[in-house]
Amino acid sequence: MKKKSSPRLKCFSYNGPFAYSVTLCTYKRMPHFIFHDLISKIVDKLKDSTDRYGFSVIVYTFMPDHLHLLVKGTDSSDLKGFVRHFKQMTGYNFKMQQGEILWHLSYYDRVIRKDEDIAASARYILKNPVRKGLVADFRDYPFSGSLVYNIKEIF
Repeated sequence: MKKKSSPRLKCFSYNGPFAYSVTLCTYKRMPHFIFHDLISKIVDKLKDSTDRYGFSVIVYTFMPDHLHLLVKGTDSSDLKGFVRHFKQMTGYNFKMQQGEILWHLSYYDRVIRKDEDIAASARYILKNPVRKGLVADFRDYPFSGSLVYNIKEIF
């Protein structure tokens, strides 16, 4: 059986002052992200991981079975370490409380190029619940936010 290769870019270190769009899926795409209590706990762990690995969370959106993040790093940021730490912390707590696996093994990332508009990426993430028909206006979706901005003022 052939081992799947990593979706990370081989020629990029994922360290330093870059911005990334990251998508983390739940294990077997289970719709765990429909409860305020769980999301609140995960956001607390997100704050811990971003502080530890030098990132700012521009926006986040919890869809029922996945999480979208737009993060911006500093000179000392390490995306791989950040995601690993965040998934370990939240996955462990979820397993202890629910007895289930929270996260799919890997994740998707996209490096935001310096010539790209980071605000456009933020708007795209925030509009996910609208595109999926969960709300008519992204401002009404209870599971989106930012650890930097007031998202209701982004547009």
